[in-house]
Amino acid sequence: MLRLLSFVVFLASWWIASLVVGDAKLPAPPAVLAAAVAEARSGALFFNLGVTLARVALAFTLAMTLGAAIGYLMGRVRLADRLGDPWLILLLNLPALVVIVLAYIWAGLTEAAAIAAIAINKLPTAVVTLREGTRALDPALEEMAAIFAVPRSRAFRHVILPQLAPYIAAAARSGLSLVWKIVLVAELLGRPNGVGFEIGVAFQLFDIPLLLAYSLTFAAVVLVIETVLVQPLEARLFRWRPHAA
Repeated sequence: MLRLLSFVVFLASWWIASLVVGDAKLPAPPAVLAAAVAEARSGALFFNLGVTLARVALAFTLAMTLGAAIGYLMGRVRLADRLGDPWLILLLNLPALVVIVLAYIWAGLTEAAAIAAIAINKLPTAVVTLREGTRALDPALEEMAAIFAVPRSRAFRHVILPQLAPYIAAAARSGLSLVWKIVLVAELLGRPNGVGFEIGVAFQLFDIPLLLAYSLTFAAVVLVIETVLVQPLEARLFRWRPHAA
């Protein structure tokens, strides 16, 4: 009920603002809805949303896989941490726009370049989070597993992973929120489809209803994924921690 009330307040505020500034600058909700319906009927809305979601999934999976492995290695091996730390600092402070532009210059305006650029922008946050999580592992639990001769694979699954779960969830949550934003920039600069591309076209045509239609639809999809997938997954990961509720 509170979420519904918040949505109603948002719509009312939007409508009032539209009346104040005029439809030319801020179209009313019906105009944006009409643009969204027209795009949905043509199939363009669903196609571009699907393309963008596919890029998000690929880049997020790649960044989380590499980031978790590198972060775990840097947390375990001091030499790896010293060698990788300068590069990590560089990537953390390098603007996302620079990474995307360089990827397109070096690899061309290709799908692989876009995915790589998005993943590279997310990679350092995953590495840092997993590195700190690995450093925080309880050595007493690992000693206990060694004393009872627990196989390494089982020890990793039942001793290491449960301790890393909060850090993996934090890296996934922050990384996903970052990927949602960067993918639109990558599409705007160098892809012929996707939500970011359509927003760029709407900007060039000064078609504000179309711009808002794609932006709000994308935001709605992000909210649904967060509510239906991310939050239940976090609850499942933390079900062994009663105080996490």
